[in-house]
Amino acid sequence: MTDLTVLANAEEISQKAAERIAELATAAVDKRGVFSIALAGGNTPRRTYELLAEQPWRDRVPWSNVCVFWGDERWVPPDDERSNQRMARTTLLDHVPIPPQQIHPIGCTESPTHDAAAYEVCLRTELGESPHFDLILLGLGDNGHTASLFPNTPVVQERKRWVTAVYLPEQKLHRITLTAPLINAARCVVFLVSGAKKADIVQQVLRGQPDPQRLPAQLIKPTDGELCWLLDAQAASRL
Repeated sequence: MTDLTVLANAEEISQKAAERIAELATAAVDKRGVFSIALAGGNTPRRTYELLAEQPWRDRVPWSNVCVFWGDERWVPPDDERSNQRMARTTLLDHVPIPPQQIHPIGCTESPTHDAAAYEVCLRTELGESPHFDLILLGLGDNGHTASLFPNTPVVQERKRWVTAVYLPEQKLHRITLTAPLINAARCVVFLVSGAKKADIVQQVLRGQPDPQRLPAQLIKPTDGELCWLLDAQAASRL
């Protein structure tokens, strides 16, 4: 099921996302005793995390039962300003009572390939052999990428591994990402997209011809879960 919600601006997207996270977390903990979430990088998620660390949202999430993962990460040290982990910690995780052992960042140790494999082992240990994240947050790049599923890279075609590494020559940077099959096993996937510069790519991904090699975000179609797009009016202006 795909749900598309258009809101006035980026702040309303962040408010809606915080509300959705609180609702899903409460429901998951009531049903299964735990809420598993994979976080995204980017400016819109950043504001969402800031809101979750503040009232009233802070008291609406059962933090002691939350397990935190990441959808992707640049292969940089955790204190690097480009690190998604660093952003999530400074805006949210350092300000809410999640037990440290329930926070599972992607490593930057021996090599990107080693750390991708290690993260898959972590996921298998924490989620089991039939993994279903309760929620995965995603953004959308100007080029149609989501997480670190970049156009015309081998990771777009990955069907077996849950986690893999990819090198982007134009960025001179390795990245580690959840793969499309793992993302599509989630109970809920939410895209957070704002700004006029995203209007063209939103139109291509949602209304254009299927071309996931060029537009990897088109790969995201949860098998049995819910797909939700939260867009602001500018990002949705070409739909």
